[in-house]
Amino acid sequence: MTQNLPKATIPQSSDFPAPSGSRLKNFLIVLVAVLLTVALFLGLRTQTTAVSLTTIAERSVPLELALKNGKPTLMEFYANWCSSCQAMAPDIAALEKQYGTQVNFVMLNVDNNKWLPEILHYRVDGIPHFIFMGKGGDAVASAIGEQPRTVMAANLDALLANTSLPHAKAIGQTSTFTSPVAPARGDDPRSHGSQVVN
Repeated sequence: MTQNLPKATIPQSSDFPAPSGSRLKNFLIVLVAVLLTVALFLGLRTQTTAVSLTTIAERSVPLELALKNGKPTLMEFYANWCSSCQAMAPDIAALEKQYGTQVNFVMLNVDNNKWLPEILHYRVDGIPHFIFMGKGGDAVASAIGEQPRTVMAANLDALLANTSLPHAKAIGQTSTFTSPVAPARGDDPRSHGSQVVN
């Protein structure tokens, strides 16, 4: 004869109510996780709406057109890796919005060998490097490195008025750039000769 004995059951954690301290702790963890998720989402959303150098460059006036259309020009030598260029991008975009119908905004990426003659001509060794050009395409002033928007706007106003630029030789924080050229050996140092280095 076999007896039917009740099977022993092991109590589960769900069988016991959680202490109120543990509930509060779990609630706080969930609340912090939700807040961090929202902050991360809003932070990423803010970053994606920032002005990019690529976007500004795509909208910029081609150099050939800028030199022929009879408008003054602001030419910027830049690179996407340049932190100073990136820092100025929102100001350049705002200036382009304000002055874009009256002034050409030209962007020349120093990583593009196409612009090597211009890099050498304007002696670009730090970026951002800005060249302010009159209506005829002649360089009238330069600014190197990060510049406050007010300085850039004052220069653009003077450029439009065909008067002396108030900040004609402004220098700010730059990202170092070395052009792929070196002085040619045997040249007279006064000849400014150079050759491409491979």
